[in-house]
Amino acid sequence: MKPIAPRYLLAVGSLLSALALPADAALKEGDAAPDFQAPASLAGKSFPFSLAAALKTGVVVVYFYPSAYTEGCNIQAHEFAVRHDEFVAAKATVIGVSLDGIARLNEFSADPDYCAGKVPVASDADGRIARSYDLAIKTINGRVIKDTRGVEIDHGFAERTTFVLTPDGKVAAVIGGISPSRNVEQALAAVRQISGGRAVRP
Repeated sequence: MKPIAPRYLLAVGSLLSALALPADAALKEGDAAPDFQAPASLAGKSFPFSLAAALKTGVVVVYFYPSAYTEGCNIQAHEFAVRHDEFVAAKATVIGVSLDGIARLNEFSADPDYCAGKVPVASDADGRIARSYDLAIKTINGRVIKDTRGVEIDHGFAERTTFVLTPDGKVAAVIGGISPSRNVEQALAAVRQISGGRAVRP
């Protein structure tokens, strides 16, 4: 992974720390996951993502994250990319969702240190998808916040929460309030439980 410029961490870290807490108001296990379509990017190329279409192929992991090119999100994308083949082997699709615009996501999805051309990421520019999953969105309120590249971020931040969905569109697991790396580990564990025919433990 690329080294993170420390001068940008303080500005982003204080804002994103509030989004690391468990999503108490988020959808719960057993709830029906709202369907959505969104512009997405994989390996730097845009495409239309459809949750309904993805669910036809098996389990779907929908992970909401604050912003591309921020410390925790870089780690999380990298971990999903590194473990991509394990999710595929468990017949799961992974899709990241943030309020980033599609141009920014084209860069992030192709970046060899993060999504690495393996993890697709979708643009929820108006926050509609995050809100449909009952996630909080933190606004920047006119503050100048820069990412780990020194590029200004011009959008709000959805809280970091991952939903593991069964092919029938139900929420099997909700993962939040833990480190980005543990988030990925728990998502993979939940996917494997579903693929193995076992119930997912809360």
